[in-house]
Amino acid sequence: MSDSVLPQHRWHPRQFEQNRFVYPVLSRRSRGISIGVNLNPDRICNFDCIYCQVDRRSESETRFVETDQLFGELDAMLDYCATGEIFRDPRFENVPPDLQRVNDIAFSGDGEPTTYRNFDTLIEQVAERKRAHGLDDVKMVLITNASMFHRPVVQRGLEILDANNGEIWAKLEAGTEEYFRLVDRTRIPFQQILDNITAAARVRPLVIQSLFMRVNGEPPSEQEFDAYLDRLEEIQAAGGQLRLVQVYTVARRPAESFVQPLTNSEVDAMAAAVTERTGIPAECYYGAS
Repeated sequence: MSDSVLPQHRWHPRQFEQNRFVYPVLSRRSRGISIGVNLNPDRICNFDCIYCQVDRRSESETRFVETDQLFGELDAMLDYCATGEIFRDPRFENVPPDLQRVNDIAFSGDGEPTTYRNFDTLIEQVAERKRAHGLDDVKMVLITNASMFHRPVVQRGLEILDANNGEIWAKLEAGTEEYFRLVDRTRIPFQQILDNITAAARVRPLVIQSLFMRVNGEPPSEQEFDAYLDRLEEIQAAGGQLRLVQVYTVARRPAESFVQPLTNSEVDAMAAAVTERTGIPAECYYGAS
């Protein structure tokens, strides 16, 4: 399955009107409106990915979020989107009719959401807001680098997601420690990410997000991509359930100028290799033309 990139897909500001934490986007992967919840407006993240559109130079944990403001923004945004009023906004009025729907509330933003110290409590409170608005069919999606899955507070948050139409989209875009460090620029060991994804996938099916790109003009080597496929197979062999792999490339301007998108045919070939080798369905999401 593939997609086309609409102008609204490239418009992903993390601020909307006067909001600090909640913002709407037309999401390629959600195929509709995704209501983003940004737990890291301070741009703090424990990764510094070379393809990220956020230019960051700090690494820490998010300890404080003004929850009253966040929930006020979320309540207003749920009303704004669920009533269809958003599609009268000039920024969204040209969204195709088949995409004019609210698909999910996504925990994403300018950093890693699971670094928030009260992650489980916040997930529960957002789930309560969703129920109060009668939006049981709207998903809750955690977009994550899987670095904190081993923490009890995060494990409790994942269980709350499971009970509230939740999905976990975990990042995996390397096969070796060396390439992982090149792309994700973090002090967290690659094995910790693999162990965390495996443990979480034993409990519920995960979606894997895999962004591949050219680095200094070169795509991942055949050896590196083969190692990536090995990692997927190892997760499965250990009892991990992988429902889908999203194979995508750079669609918005990254922070680093030496990062460029792959071609559509390269993305197609990688997705086909994922399914052929592992049996996991794969979806393609293309880059900027």
